[in-house]
Amino acid sequence: MTDIKKRQAILIGNGDLNITNLIETYYDTTQLIIVLDGAIEKVQHFKKIKPQVLLGDFDRGFVIETWKEKYPDLQIIHAPDQEKTDFEKAIEYLIENKFTSIIALGITGKRMDHTFNNISSLAKYNQLIDIKIIDPHSIIYCIDEQNVYVKRFEKDSIISLLPIGTVKGISTENLVYNLTNEDLELGVRTGSSNAVLEKGEVKITIKKGKLLVMECND
Repeated sequence: MTDIKKRQAILIGNGDLNITNLIETYYDTTQLIIVLDGAIEKVQHFKKIKPQVLLGDFDRGFVIETWKEKYPDLQIIHAPDQEKTDFEKAIEYLIENKFTSIIALGITGKRMDHTFNNISSLAKYNQLIDIKIIDPHSIIYCIDEQNVYVKRFEKDSIISLLPIGTVKGISTENLVYNLTNEDLELGVRTGSSNAVLEKGEVKITIKKGKLLVMECND
């Protein structure tokens, strides 16, 4: 794998993993592959991917020896704390081990409670580590007053702004429905299904709160 200054990990959950091309896209710039619990069952079918860390509570008749035999160098971390999700435990493990960036795959899927919890967890850790949740239809970030979101897009690309609680002082540039020092509040007003006005740079800033920025495609 490429030796780069930032330490990036691919974190693979047990959700929607119809993303073989995404794993391969990020694989060569990644220093660690960490897999959550039962997701190892899916990961074994990706021939190129060799996980280095398996983390979870292993509470469903998990046979660890099977995976040690398949991946002899695999580090297995039993994390039974039921007050945190496996996703949160893995994020904290990566922060403790000085990683600076996480590409989180298989974090969304059939169980909406799991999906909602995982996405909302971005707000808990966004000041400690850069996390992108990626699935076949979305790339999800969390920004706050310390982060400016700047990225180039094609015209008509879909950008949704979803607040965690209340977010104050949101300003945007180059969206069809721009915001100028405005507030969004979950359950009251959100910025779902906005779009890029013209090909070029989109900029989003906020004054207070945690804002999910979702780059979406159908």
